[in-house]
Amino acid sequence: MPLGYSFQITPQELTEILARLQPYLPKYLKKIDAQGYRGLRFEFEPFTGREGEPWSPSTLEDPKLTWVLESDDEAEHLLREKARVVLDSVYENARREWKDAAYVADLKTTVKDAGARWKTYQHEAKALDTAYDYLRTPDAASEWPSALSRLIDAQDRTKAAAAAFDERGQEIARVHSKHVYADLGHDAALAAAGFPEAKDWPVADFDRYDRSHYSAWDTQPPLEERVRRLVEEQDAHVAKVGRLTGSIAGH
Repeated sequence: MPLGYSFQITPQELTEILARLQPYLPKYLKKIDAQGYRGLRFEFEPFTGREGEPWSPSTLEDPKLTWVLESDDEAEHLLREKARVVLDSVYENARREWKDAAYVADLKTTVKDAGARWKTYQHEAKALDTAYDYLRTPDAASEWPSALSRLIDAQDRTKAAAAAFDERGQEIARVHSKHVYADLGHDAALAAAGFPEAKDWPVADFDRYDRSHYSAWDTQPPLEERVRRLVEEQDAHVAKVGRLTGSIAGH
């Protein structure tokens, strides 16, 4: 009969099971501990993430592990059932650790200069804020065309910096999407890859990149779209000021 979710493996049974499973256990397995009804605890050598994905090998041809009917030998049937669960658990747990390692390894080769691009964007965004805020000061009236020109230049530089960051952000998002079944979350994986500061990066979901249109309800678009919206708001405000004051025509 099936073992179900809760069963116990005695130390003697585990010794016998491990002896039978020896040819099938991976070299990176360091230790197995039986913990009664709490199950098994596994310890592995650290994965690099560049190994092949762990999969449980077949034991169907092994005379000490192949299926035995419970009606023929209840004790042997139960022992082999437990051996099957142990072997599957070894590789299931190894695969979970490997997935995290593979996720981190891919991020290490993908992030590249994303941090530098983010800093460039922050610098340009700050300069844009300064240029836009200046338009609200009395001094701007005396040099309105020049102030607007500086704003446009700042907008262009910020859009270019956002596009450059999105280029790298999309690659990072692709890795997040690829490793969606890893246990590590995005921030934890990036921190493990050596980029704890990445928690502040505006990396959108992978399916949000390369769209031709973004809904106004989409509050987490790529950075370039966020800047486009900001520039649109700034341009609309400047145009309204010009219409209401006649300052554009007057200068």
